[in-house]
Amino acid sequence: MSLIARREVMAKLRDKGFLISSAFIAVVILASALLPALFGGDDSTYDVGVVGDPAGFEEAVAAQADALGAKVDVSAYPGAAAARAALEAEDIDAAVDGDQILVVTSVDGVLQQILDRAYAGVIAAERLSAAGIDPAEVATAFDVPRLDVVSLDSDAQRDQQRQVIAIVGVSVLYGLLILIGQYVAMGVVEEKSSRVVELLLSTIRPWQLLAGKVIGLGLLGLAQLVVIGVVGVGAAISLDVLTVPGDAIGTLAQVIGWFLLGYGFYAATFAAGAALVSRQEDLQTVLLPTIGVLVAAFVVAIQAVQNPDGPLAVVTSFIPGLSPLVMPVRTAAGEVAWWELVASIVLMLLATVALVRLGGRIYAGALLRSGGRVRIKEALAESAS
Repeated sequence: MSLIARREVMAKLRDKGFLISSAFIAVVILASALLPALFGGDDSTYDVGVVGDPAGFEEAVAAQADALGAKVDVSAYPGAAAARAALEAEDIDAAVDGDQILVVTSVDGVLQQILDRAYAGVIAAERLSAAGIDPAEVATAFDVPRLDVVSLDSDAQRDQQRQVIAIVGVSVLYGLLILIGQYVAMGVVEEKSSRVVELLLSTIRPWQLLAGKVIGLGLLGLAQLVVIGVVGVGAAISLDVLTVPGDAIGTLAQVIGWFLLGYGFYAATFAAGAALVSRQEDLQTVLLPTIGVLVAAFVVAIQAVQNPDGPLAVVTSFIPGLSPLVMPVRTAAGEVAWWELVASIVLMLLATVALVRLGGRIYAGALLRSGGRVRIKEALAESAS
């Protein structure tokens, strides 16, 4: 059995497709952590020209730019002709001439907002001065601090972070279950169609062959999940995308635990289904119901992000086959009692044991049957004889 597992691991490690897919997933997860840190804020820099030297306009522009998280460099030009020449030479992005914004084609929305607010502030100050009102006193009167937002749920931010990690982890988990499950299925059909299985079964029993294949590919899938999780969480923590490292690691550990539970369930199903056919062309037909269950579980998990304590999420988190994708999301939202988690794990373990035994019987009974598709009843009868 250990030799079979080692053979499966070494075969996949030499498979370029497997290595490329693993690297691609890791890059996607890493990019999802890097992009918000690199492009999360609006730190755009604009170059603006001003015709003449309007009093206080440059200070007003700087204040509005700071408020919007941007930077504006202001240059003064003696006349409209000089400003237009700078625009055509692309030395500046826009020029303010009196009550007009001069641009070559169009003005950026953020820049227009900055210039509009700055111009309004300068004109308002001039009108107040003309009316004998000190603009500084007016500005002081309107310099009121913003209202503080206080959440009644002190753990709201932590729950949100856990949910983000959970849904990303569940997405990777969903992809790996399908990917590794199909590797198991394709390996079974390949051995069966090439008659290699007859040589293997002359030295080992069918259940040992199945167990070695499932364990070997399962270790690869687990390694993929751990590497992807460590890369993603590590990058997010180092870039301050996540502020509570302990929660991130705990949620990742839960996803890995549910992978172990879900993999045994689905791997046995994929292997048993693959044993019923002898050609790769017929494989998708027998795997379609299992893939359909996985897709349904993923859809429910996505829905559970918005409503983790809804009836659909609660019920499906106890259904074996669906719970590995739904329960991590509910747990991350903090909506799961300890007994619910224990009950879901126990049900999943019981279902996995029953399915592995049933799948092993189907696998053993159908493995040496070639030709057309083997019926489940025939495979079970063959294994019992």
